[in-house]
Amino acid sequence: MATIIVQPGHARVGRQRVSLTAVAHYRLMLLLILFMLITMVVIGRLFWVGIFTQSGRGDDALSPFLPARADIVDRNGVPLARTMDAYSVAVRPSRLIGEPAELARKLHDIFPDEDQAVFYKKLTGKGWAYLRRRALPEQVAAVNALGEIGIEFPREKERLYPQRTLGAHVLGFAPNSEGVGGMGVESAFNDRLTDATLRGKPFAVSIDSRVQGALESELYAQMVAQRARGAGGIILDVNTGEVIAMASIPVFDPNKLQHYEGKSCSQSPLCNQIVQARYELGSTFKPLSIAAAMDKGVVTSMSKRYDATAPIPIGGFRIKDDHAMGRWINVPETLVHSSNIATARIADELGAAPLQELFRNLHFDQRAPIELKERAGTLWPANWGRITTMTVSYGHGIAVTPLHLASAYAALVNGGLWRPATLQKLDADDVPQGRRVFSAATSARMRQLLRMIVAEGTGRSADAKGFRVGGKTGSAEKPEEGRYNKSSLVTTFAAAFPMDNPRYVVLAMMDEPKGNAETFGLRTAAWTASPVVKRVVERVGPMLGVMPDERRDVDISDLMPLLWKPKGEKP
Repeated sequence: MATIIVQPGHARVGRQRVSLTAVAHYRLMLLLILFMLITMVVIGRLFWVGIFTQSGRGDDALSPFLPARADIVDRNGVPLARTMDAYSVAVRPSRLIGEPAELARKLHDIFPDEDQAVFYKKLTGKGWAYLRRRALPEQVAAVNALGEIGIEFPREKERLYPQRTLGAHVLGFAPNSEGVGGMGVESAFNDRLTDATLRGKPFAVSIDSRVQGALESELYAQMVAQRARGAGGIILDVNTGEVIAMASIPVFDPNKLQHYEGKSCSQSPLCNQIVQARYELGSTFKPLSIAAAMDKGVVTSMSKRYDATAPIPIGGFRIKDDHAMGRWINVPETLVHSSNIATARIADELGAAPLQELFRNLHFDQRAPIELKERAGTLWPANWGRITTMTVSYGHGIAVTPLHLASAYAALVNGGLWRPATLQKLDADDVPQGRRVFSAATSARMRQLLRMIVAEGTGRSADAKGFRVGGKTGSAEKPEEGRYNKSSLVTTFAAAFPMDNPRYVVLAMMDEPKGNAETFGLRTAAWTASPVVKRVVERVGPMLGVMPDERRDVDISDLMPLLWKPKGEKP
């Protein structure tokens, strides 16, 4: 058997190799431990900044990971506005290798909504230019397939509105994800939406997108049927002031803004007719005026009668009724038959000061309180003489926005408390206490009277079965060049439901309806605005937790005998 002899030199080399391996292993372990410690420090620092740092500035460590602008969602969390990475298509004319005219034609085929000449102008320009903002992925792929090296595809943060035109006047728009909002919620709450400490959390508005959709569709259908110039509507929570829906027709798409410079509010789709347009809202003012007379002790009995046998001559004018009663009438009959004459006599007895006091308490002398910046002022009478007091009582000679009227009706039916309208979703603790403008007793009586108008009077076409709707019609001629244009009407129906326990105000308005065969050519609110409210209430009631129940209603049995009926007809 062979013997292996180990030389002393070889043993030393082996021991050296073992020693070097151990040192390398030791150094590697130190580096690994050091790396783990650094990683833990970084993670700890990020955790500390993210959880405990509330600097209020956008330059903290987590800012790059947050959207530049907070999302907007409806009261149920449905996304209404989002900031997303979007595709764009741009061109550097100096790098083009193809013929601009041919390239413009191909781009027009991909983007048919853009004129070919516009593309050609940009392709032959002197500098870098956008060919398309917010391009769809398939459109980007089609442009890329053209093989043109002078065309680029930058990715940018864009503000997108996934529901398109839904609630556009409420949401408004932002020129870009980091810019200041142009109108609506985007402008009113710009600081909240761009706050570095809050923009990672969606901002919830008071709007219910389901209710908003129903209101918009019914208004649009009636506007088309009536060939009206425009339409508007609002649904308001009577106990909180929250705007559940606010619609203005025609609409616009905030994803595809156009230029409307130089156009008046009535001509621009960007105009929010609920807050930016003011109108003489006619007979919808009558319940407010009569409620003021009740609170001031002028109307002490529902059976008190007023002379409506003939028009009232005053100041060279004549106050008359559209449907002359030709007799003395009481308070319920004044509202059920919408008598200008009897309302004017009540206001005359009340006097200018108490009526002014009420209207000021309802903010009719100033812009409607709501967060939106685009709000119209009102037209407040300069001289409150006797004739002004009488005409203003039935909605002539004073102009306010539909939002003013909706907030006033909320106070009229909710027990008498006025609250400002809001576009923020409120928690129970955030609801303002409100300011008393009507007594609780007057509010309770007005609920009866408004219900009677729908059950027996001019508001019959708004009677959604089982929902106990109450409200008042208003048809007012539009002032034009110092006189009233008899062929140009604004028709309004202001309502609330359910009247035995009011929860929501619903207001619908038509601007210059023309009438049709279904309305026998009639253009008044009873035929044009009231039916919209009925259809809206039937659609949105269950969404809002109000189910139809024909076994319940406001008790108006003590008032019904006061309505005159022809002989042989039961009251």
